[in-house]
Amino acid sequence: MITSKGKRALLILFAFIGSYLISYMMDPYSSYWTDFFTRSLSDIVEEFVVSIIFCAVISELSLFLDRWFNRKMPWTVDPIKRLVVQSFVQIIGVLLVTLITHFIFVFILEENDVEATISEVKGYWQWIIATVLTALMISAINTGNFLITNWKITAMDAVAHKIKAAEHKQAAAEAELQALKLQLDPHFVFNNLSVLSELILENQQLGYEYAENLAKVYRYLLVNSRKKLIPLGEELKFLNAYLFLIEKRMGQGVTFEIIVSQEHLRLQIPPLTLQLLIENALKHNRTTKDRPLEITIQSDAEYLTVSNTLLPLVSKADSAGIGLANILSRYSLLSAKKPIVEEDTFVFTVKVPLLP
Repeated sequence: MITSKGKRALLILFAFIGSYLISYMMDPYSSYWTDFFTRSLSDIVEEFVVSIIFCAVISELSLFLDRWFNRKMPWTVDPIKRLVVQSFVQIIGVLLVTLITHFIFVFILEENDVEATISEVKGYWQWIIATVLTALMISAINTGNFLITNWKITAMDAVAHKIKAAEHKQAAAEAELQALKLQLDPHFVFNNLSVLSELILENQQLGYEYAENLAKVYRYLLVNSRKKLIPLGEELKFLNAYLFLIEKRMGQGVTFEIIVSQEHLRLQIPPLTLQLLIENALKHNRTTKDRPLEITIQSDAEYLTVSNTLLPLVSKADSAGIGLANILSRYSLLSAKKPIVEEDTFVFTVKVPLLP
């Protein structure tokens, strides 16, 4: 990485070469250039030394003016005014330095013994113009470097802010997802404990089996409550225990058909998605022996589809707004793919994406 001193040295070198190059391009056939290498080596070296000192002064003046204007008149406030004012001050400054240099050489060093010819006066003004243009180019280079550096800093700060915002958003999403998972516990417990107490009074053995399967379901909930996703195969294993509870609760009032391909078992869904969808179907439909509620679970390469026949209740049951809304909320945090909810006269269907 180039240091500050290195940049200054490069600017002085640029000013030195640039001033000679511009002066040559303005009048390549002047006597100054045609007779340049006929002079003695000591004269050429002396001129180069003086020119380098002069370019160093011009370069430092340009840098000083840039720093001063950056404090007093930033580019972000009024760039047009800044450009005009700085260019004007830059030209005046270079002319003053040139006149002072001329005064030193002509009057103090007494190099005025020969009257200047028209060609020399012309060359002198060409040199002034070349110096002014060089100073403006130095200022342009320094300004460009300043603006690019600030743009990089601003861009890096913006990226840092975006990263922090993304981290905060992720943390909020994690907290929200965890809260949504914890909603499952009361939804699950209150629907089953009352059934368990009734079964224990009626049939202790059946009550015991119900308690065992209830424990399996609850254990599954505890083990997987912190997971975002779980393989469909594991969810279906949990479903076996859960369906036992449903059959004992509903009897012949509900039937299930599960058609899931083996190749889809490795795909993933949020834990307890099937439980919530089945609970949603049971909550909003009648379950009678004469006309059982039919629930079908099937899969394809993209979606797991849970559909049920529509047997609306005479009076709508109270809803905590957890089931289907929970699934939709969890998918919004986990994937760009959203569940699809469809309903017609006879069937209510929810398609949940199967994630890789």
